[in-house]
Amino acid sequence: MTDIVNKLWGFCHTLRHDGIDYGDYIEQITYLLFLKMANENGVHIPKKYDWNSLKERSGTELLDHYVDTLRNLGKEPGALGEIYAGALSRFSNPVNLKKLISLIDEVDWTSLKTDVKAHAYEGLLEKAASEGKKGAGQYFTPRVLIETIVRCMKPDPRKKKDFTIHDPAAGTGGFLTAAYEWLKLESKGVFDRAELERIKYRVYTGQELVQRPRRLCEMNLSLHGIESEIYLGDTIYEPDRGKRYDLVLTNPPFGKKGAGEAPTRDDFTVSTSNKQLNFIQHVLTILKPGGRAAIVVPDNVLFEEKAAEVFEILMKDCNVHTILRLPNGTFSPYSPGVKANVIFFTKGLPTEKTWIYDARANVAGITKKERPLTKEHLGEFEKAYGTDPNGQSKRTESERFRCFRLEDIRDRSYNLHIRWVESNEIDEDIGLEPEEIIEALKKTQQKIHVNLEHMQKIFEYEAGKDLPKGWTKKLISEVCEINPSKREITLDDDEEVTFIPMQAVKEELGGIVDAQSEDRGFAPMTPWDARPLLPAL
Repeated sequence: MTDIVNKLWGFCHTLRHDGIDYGDYIEQITYLLFLKMANENGVHIPKKYDWNSLKERSGTELLDHYVDTLRNLGKEPGALGEIYAGALSRFSNPVNLKKLISLIDEVDWTSLKTDVKAHAYEGLLEKAASEGKKGAGQYFTPRVLIETIVRCMKPDPRKKKDFTIHDPAAGTGGFLTAAYEWLKLESKGVFDRAELERIKYRVYTGQELVQRPRRLCEMNLSLHGIESEIYLGDTIYEPDRGKRYDLVLTNPPFGKKGAGEAPTRDDFTVSTSNKQLNFIQHVLTILKPGGRAAIVVPDNVLFEEKAAEVFEILMKDCNVHTILRLPNGTFSPYSPGVKANVIFFTKGLPTEKTWIYDARANVAGITKKERPLTKEHLGEFEKAYGTDPNGQSKRTESERFRCFRLEDIRDRSYNLHIRWVESNEIDEDIGLEPEEIIEALKKTQQKIHVNLEHMQKIFEYEAGKDLPKGWTKKLISEVCEINPSKREITLDDDEEVTFIPMQAVKEELGGIVDAQSEDRGFAPMTPWDARPLLPAL
């Protein structure tokens, strides 16, 4: 089967000269492969637009007929119309189109086992994803990571008759197909008739914003033997559709492209334009009580503005039992700079403790060729996670696996970007994505602006204006203890002290005077002239 993938993929490089990029190519293969398999399986396709109608034509007649075929099949009802909805030909050279039709026609796809067909198609998707930013990487999660998450979450629909699995950012269907493959392995492919029908038609669902990956997802599921709904629409900005699920596995798109405005949804408690934080809120809504989820998120989601509010709510409504810090470069080559995590939680009980596994510190960054992501990168995490999909297996702390109580997390203001493994890297944050750098600069700029405003108010007050609203005058002795005898003090590790020269302390007044200011003719502060404290930043 690898030969077929290599042959089809090799032809893609030829088509690059015809202006067809990697994503376009996979999409065109999807259109043609579906027609070929429909022809082999006897699925009804209007004779005028079936596989043979393409095979028997050539030249400009073939180009024109292919355009008509896509347009008219998109008008058909059911799954056929969904796969071809909005389909467009990307071919300008009829010779190239004829060649691709011939390559697909060489294989009797129906005679191949489902696994072989599915793996061949996923092989093409993976090759498209690996072509850097030119490819389809934004819709593709590394297979190794998906399989680790699936093995931890154990998506078994046999234990509950109405069990459903959902991916609200379905992409090309990686999580859904992997969940099905896991089930086949666990069950050895043995199901009774009613169970098989439910699994095939009602268990696996998804939603996707963009038509192309949705089309690829439907084809991917079809090749795995799954016929299910992949809803086309905006997961975040459209109203809640009211459907609830037992298991959610998802990797929402990284970055802020298309963001900028907070969605207006009644079920979102925290108003934010951050897409990943909104995906977390969405998953909280769509999970059934007792339902569980695993979400891939970038680092900044764990600490940026509004994250604390979202995680405080999440930890009240769900048991956020595990966080996995992924190796640097996990999403190479299409998003090599993204530092990401996986958050695992179960809805229904509040969080008491969160276990964090650091698979990143002192691990060489993942690259496309020299150091690709393998099972070995995440194998120790799977062992540490345990056999309970709800994260309740007996666990032991280690160098990379540590438990944090809810009290610890509260003390950190729900900042879950926690590092404790001593790293050999000079700075683990070297290589931040441009949007992360911009976000950090914005926060710094905001703090500078606030400080300048405070300084301006102090100058105005000293020039004779009224005390700014909300400010109060305090003596230094009212807010801290003066220590003229220089007695020793004991500090905790996270405490700091700022020392003031003793000659500046006027004990009889309880205030502080700047010696240089006094030299210039300014009188020492009196209890009634004590300056107001700045509000805490």
